[in-house]
Amino acid sequence: MIVAMQSFDPSTFVFSLADEASTQALGAALAPCLAGGLSVHLLGDLGAGKTTFTRGLLRALGVRGALRSPSYALVEPYALAQLGGASLHHFDFYRLEHTPLAWKEAGFAEAFEPPHAAIVEWPQYARGLPTPALTVQLTHTLETRLAQCTVAQGAFTASISAALQAFTP
Repeated sequence: MIVAMQSFDPSTFVFSLADEASTQALGAALAPCLAGGLSVHLLGDLGAGKTTFTRGLLRALGVRGALRSPSYALVEPYALAQLGGASLHHFDFYRLEHTPLAWKEAGFAEAFEPPHAAIVEWPQYARGLPTPALTVQLTHTLETRLAQCTVAQGAFTASISAALQAFTP
């Protein structure tokens, strides 16, 4: 069962996700919002569903084949028609815990600028990232996964908020 709740803060939505498929469905629900300059931060413990969420988003955008977690490579780029051929960069900054500026030194800053978009796992380990349009905090127990989605004020507020309000798997 999936329960959607809007919190007292109109920019925060909380969903109880019953399984992996519902976590992917939440990612897929946000696919129409993807545009150049959009960035999404994913927070949560190992196994909380960050890569599963991203997999749902990418599948909804038409990406086929194997979808690898960027845990070792730091980034997996996906050229997308929705971005006019520009890339959605899927980052995993878990390995940057002790080198928080390495993402800038590696030249990844342009991945956060239009026409590109970015989704970042473990953003807390990278200092100086641009403010995300959406932050998704995933937590899990044996019974369920919770997704707290916080929408930042900006160019993407209306489309992301509408997608989250309409979300039903």
